[in-house]
Amino acid sequence: MEFRPCIDIHNGKVKQIVGSSLKDEGNKAKENYVSERDSAFYAGLYKRDGLKGGHVILLNPAGSEYYEAAKEQVLSALLAYPKGLQAGGGIHAENAEEFLAAGASHVIVTSYVFSNGKVNYTNLEKLKHAVGREHLVLDLSCRKREDGYYIVTDRWQKFTEEKITFSLLDYLMDYADEFLIHAADVEGKAAGIERELAVLLGNWGKIPITYAGGVGSFEDLDLLKETGRNRLNVTIGSALDLFGGSMEYQKVIDYMRAT
Repeated sequence: MEFRPCIDIHNGKVKQIVGSSLKDEGNKAKENYVSERDSAFYAGLYKRDGLKGGHVILLNPAGSEYYEAAKEQVLSALLAYPKGLQAGGGIHAENAEEFLAAGASHVIVTSYVFSNGKVNYTNLEKLKHAVGREHLVLDLSCRKREDGYYIVTDRWQKFTEEKITFSLLDYLMDYADEFLIHAADVEGKAAGIERELAVLLGNWGKIPITYAGGVGSFEDLDLLKETGRNRLNVTIGSALDLFGGSMEYQKVIDYMRAT
């Protein structure tokens, strides 16, 4: 299990938000933490500590009055840590190369490949052709329904018809170097992980997966390591002291290096 750090950009600021509260209308979200530091500060910190595979996410949609300011923060982070971060948020086949050229190791894509509630195979092929599988991370962030976990798009606001199953993961792995999966219902709450989801993903475990959502303590890390069969990487957001939480950043690094 590796620690994959994050930088979330909303309305031009580095923030930690409650994932299920995010709304495009009015650029609103319930905020856990708004940093006085810019994205380059966090990127430089992760570079100093040799943490690779983290992500910087642009949470405003194209067309938002804050989109350009948020994008500027994303590009600033990539400049500060070339090839050390993955970039996501509004990525598609036409703009993906811009983020790779700016320094992203991978681009992270969700909505572009899940349109009208299903996998858009045409767009998936376009992306693979545009950037190559080795530079593509598919964001399969999900929310729970009675019969399982379903992929959600548009900053976790819209349910798709695509349920996370072994067969879906088997298919999509041919297009992606990694998966990023936020458990959106618990994202930003630091109140415990989605155990069932961790078990599902850990039992599959064929390519790297970064799990995000609900980690609030080192006990949660122990549980994620156990339920995910030590196959899942992890992002910690609101619970981290860098973002106002109680889990010490250096202790998290030490924990990971000891496992």
